[in-house]
Amino acid sequence: MSYLLNSLNRQLSLLSSKVLISNANLIREIETVKVRPLLKFYSVTQQPVSEKMTTEKTLPKLFKFVDQNVESYKNLLKEAVAIPSISCDAKHREDCNRMVFWMRDKLKEVGAATELRDVGYQTIDGKEIKLPPVLVGTLGNDTKKNTICVYGHLDVQPALKSDGWDSEPFDLQERDGKLYGRGSTDDKGPVLGWLHAINAYKEIGEELPVNLKFVFECMEESGSEGLDELLMNKLKPEGFFDTVDYVCISDNYWLGTTKPCITYGLRGISYYFLEIECAKMDLHSGVFGGTVHEAMSDLIYLMNTLVAKDGKILITDIYKSVAPLTDNESKLYDSIDFDTEAYRKSIEAYELLHKGVKEQILMHRWRYPSLSLHGIEGAAFQPGAKTVIPGKVIGKFSIRLVPDQEPDEVEKLVFDYVHKKWAERESPNKMRIWAQSGRAWTENPDHPHYQAAARATKLIYQTDPDMSREGGSIPVTITLQEASGKNVLLLPMGAGDDMAHSQNEKLNVRNYIEGIKLFAAYLYEVGKLAK
Repeated sequence: MSYLLNSLNRQLSLLSSKVLISNANLIREIETVKVRPLLKFYSVTQQPVSEKMTTEKTLPKLFKFVDQNVESYKNLLKEAVAIPSISCDAKHREDCNRMVFWMRDKLKEVGAATELRDVGYQTIDGKEIKLPPVLVGTLGNDTKKNTICVYGHLDVQPALKSDGWDSEPFDLQERDGKLYGRGSTDDKGPVLGWLHAINAYKEIGEELPVNLKFVFECMEESGSEGLDELLMNKLKPEGFFDTVDYVCISDNYWLGTTKPCITYGLRGISYYFLEIECAKMDLHSGVFGGTVHEAMSDLIYLMNTLVAKDGKILITDIYKSVAPLTDNESKLYDSIDFDTEAYRKSIEAYELLHKGVKEQILMHRWRYPSLSLHGIEGAAFQPGAKTVIPGKVIGKFSIRLVPDQEPDEVEKLVFDYVHKKWAERESPNKMRIWAQSGRAWTENPDHPHYQAAARATKLIYQTDPDMSREGGSIPVTITLQEASGKNVLLLPMGAGDDMAHSQNEKLNVRNYIEGIKLFAAYLYEVGKLAK
């Protein structure tokens, strides 16, 4: 309770005062509102610590506690979202640090031993900038209990209201049962879900059924720089994973909006930066237009050679190493509960590829590679007319990798293809291309760990979860698998229409609250597995 109590007590101290919040050069002034003291709110829900219960009563009692503290959970998520921990922007590096410190304090308040691990520096625009520390924690050391390592991230993608948000992205707003804010579903809501589940056990007077270890970083949205080295070259040799029995990550989403799932596979990612330079400075198009080989024209030419309008990747031999589709795998797609029309409407797309056929949509989302064009750095993006000729532009695109595709092999195919097309262009400009990549991941969904998570999910949602693969990429999944040598499971909290990374990112109140219960039930079920 203390971590929630401290949170709202801080808000109470700000009554009738004004708070300045900075968001990507946008400074706005808001009036804080009066919040009822948490102690008063919790006075009807606290359980005496001495009151021990039978195991049959543990979860119902815990679920009741969660239901009675919904507003407190919303308030803490609002506090977390208000920290603009944008990892890709050097101007927000201190916000990233602040977010890590904030979470460290919350873990301490529920009894965890914590440590901030230094992971070095990164280079941005020629400058060395210190990376945010990685938060490592431990809660419990009972050798008779199973130990779960929980991973999550505290950083977020950039967001501005002018991007098309209906409200300020770093001011959590509730509308129609949905909590809108950057990081609400990716990944601050799920990270707080673990905190709330732990606290719920504590407040009803029950000890945790498992030991827990935590790895929370603040660079996931920017390639998790420094994390692999920490996990493999420091934490593993130090014995951090020696007692770990299972690994759980909640950084993904349901396939749709109504039925929960458990994820046993992810695509990898190979992210590319394609740079063209035509001059050492930007030029006025009225003065210099028609006299120089423009970088933007070259870049558009190259990017237009990468993918066809039907989504087929045009890079030579890119599909050669993709694992063949087996009859057994093909049959799995028939049983998946997935409405393609509802999917289309949820993302407000005009039309889906592959004629909207369910099996084809799922396979191209999960088991086939895809190539996406993301943007152009150095080009004009602000509203209004800008007549500059960029001296240098950097196109950004990525390929989602699937099982049997190795990043090094794919990178070579891409580099060779782009250099071939560049030679055909016969441009005098300078071109260079580089990449950062992570492999695809799959796990055994028949493992007892998955069965325990399935029982927990059915208890909360009264239905068997789909066992699904996902099209997204979480490279640290493989690292944690290799570092621990244990089964890794992805247990999503959010729904398929949460719009992570996009405008109006949200987390349904239902998913948030039921997700807290799910995490608590999952801990309970894993605690019952044979040691």
